[in-house]
Amino acid sequence: MPRSVGKLRMTGTRLPVNILTGFLGSGKTTLLKRLLARPELANTAVLVNEFGEIGLDHLLLERIADDVVLLKSGCLCCTVRGDLRDALMALIGRRARGEIAGFDRIVIETTGLADPGPVIATLSADPALRHQLRAGAIVTVVDAMLGEATLDAHEESVRQAAVADRLILTKTDLAPEDAAARVRTRLANLNPAAPVIELRPDDAPSPGLLLADVHDDATRAGEVRRWLAAGPGRHGAVRAFALAAEQPLDWARFGLWLSMLLNRHGDRILRLKGLVAVEGVDTPVVIQGVQHLMHAPVHLDAWPDGRPATKLVVIAHGLDPALVERSFRAFCRVAPPAAHAAA
Repeated sequence: MPRSVGKLRMTGTRLPVNILTGFLGSGKTTLLKRLLARPELANTAVLVNEFGEIGLDHLLLERIADDVVLLKSGCLCCTVRGDLRDALMALIGRRARGEIAGFDRIVIETTGLADPGPVIATLSADPALRHQLRAGAIVTVVDAMLGEATLDAHEESVRQAAVADRLILTKTDLAPEDAAARVRTRLANLNPAAPVIELRPDDAPSPGLLLADVHDDATRAGEVRRWLAAGPGRHGAVRAFALAAEQPLDWARFGLWLSMLLNRHGDRILRLKGLVAVEGVDTPVVIQGVQHLMHAPVHLDAWPDGRPATKLVVIAHGLDPALVERSFRAFCRVAPPAAHAAA
């Protein structure tokens, strides 16, 4: 086994950080409030911009400090008054010193106009943070009533949807059915690898929205199986496409190709995820990243469909899929698909 693959197995010691995002008025705060009431998420710390921006008043139990409150559910809620990195370090420090109750995950609610990319960059690029925290699932909330207009007018909303691991469609009880159907279709085209989950006011949101991700042994195979089932899609200049290879790849060559791709086009590649068949490795290697940043690889115990093969799902803005595929095949020495070869 190549040492560069084997030594990068994930451990369970790093706290997962979930990102909850969505455009202004989409309903992400309402979703957050309902999730925090679930007992499965009692040991959760939440970072928000200001308490006044979210309707958590009826959940407040006590104020621990100027910027920390304890909710009845047991969750901690903290404000971000400055740099996100400083807020995360302060939260971890308080936990280590016993100044606040222990927690086993963090949820960051972004502002409605935020591109989630810089949040991921904060977690992945900072040496002090990346040894203590890891990125969990990205949950993006989309308003069924205004979703079409928002996606048309605001690039931030497109990026929020493109990087998501789960897409939550809200206000379907208020939107005309044809409008909600069009939003569902556009989201499926924009991000085919993410499930579109309709959430009505009376529905109880599943804690799995935050608890399940590709790093968890219990859910990893299911997450990856959904990625592999994703087809191509398009939303304006955003294209979703797949790169595939039947033969195992040289890990060093693949890593160098991926590094060069992200170095040149990282601002255009909104999301990349998939399985890699590596020479000399019997089990699949899972990779995923957002824009310039790739998470450390993790391993599956077996191939989801029993057949070793590489498949990468790429969501890119203004980037020709044919150009990416040519570079992948040329640099990684990947033979064309059988149909192409026969032609």
